[in-house]
Amino acid sequence: MNESLPELSQPAEQPPTAPAGGPGAFLRRHKGKIILLLLTGWLVAEAINLPFGPIAELKSRNPSETEFMRIHAALAKQERKPFHRIQEWVSLKDMPKHVVDAVVVAEDGMFWQHKGFDWYELKESLERNFSEGRAARGGSTITQQLVKNLYLSPSKNPIRKVREWILTLYMEGVLSKERILELYLNLIELGRGIYGIQAASWKYFGKDVSELSRYEAALIASVIPNPRRYRPDETSRYVLRRSATILERMEARGM
Repeated sequence: MNESLPELSQPAEQPPTAPAGGPGAFLRRHKGKIILLLLTGWLVAEAINLPFGPIAELKSRNPSETEFMRIHAALAKQERKPFHRIQEWVSLKDMPKHVVDAVVVAEDGMFWQHKGFDWYELKESLERNFSEGRAARGGSTITQQLVKNLYLSPSKNPIRKVREWILTLYMEGVLSKERILELYLNLIELGRGIYGIQAASWKYFGKDVSELSRYEAALIASVIPNPRRYRPDETSRYVLRRSATILERMEARGM
């Protein structure tokens, strides 16, 4: 007689086990991807809020004011000091070539060649600042300065710098070099409440920008790094030395 074998009981199903180590281990294993994802998300969020539209409009529209003008007005109000803005727009074609050349030589010698960044100047500035342990030399191009002036702040916050780089690349892509320079020369601060080369020409020398001499143009260009400390119509050692250097560079370049 055949005896049937007893049925073997099936083992009870076990619930799925969580990956060894839990969420912490998962984060450690994929740290690089997570950081890249977060960085990408941040850049996208930043890009959405950046003023790409207003920059594109600058092709045919002159801005009524800049972020720096608003900051200066707010600071004056906070300090209970009067703030009177002096500015008169003038087209690039109505500015003497030596006036334009003086500013380019003083602030951004490779302006006509670069695409928004002068990498050699930036490298030299970083090396000098690192060796001296202070911000002894700036490496910003005219385009970078214009972007900061129009839309950002004087802060040295790294996030602000990233915004500046993104907008600089965009501005160089949508505006001509001539338009960038025209905007810069009309918006740059050249004294407390004085904005643009035309306003500076009338304020310091009592004449239209078209009448400025090479020497006067170099004097104005010499104070751009610190227009609230120095005046182009005062013969301080700094202004005389820097303006002489500007004229020498212009001569060396055949300007």
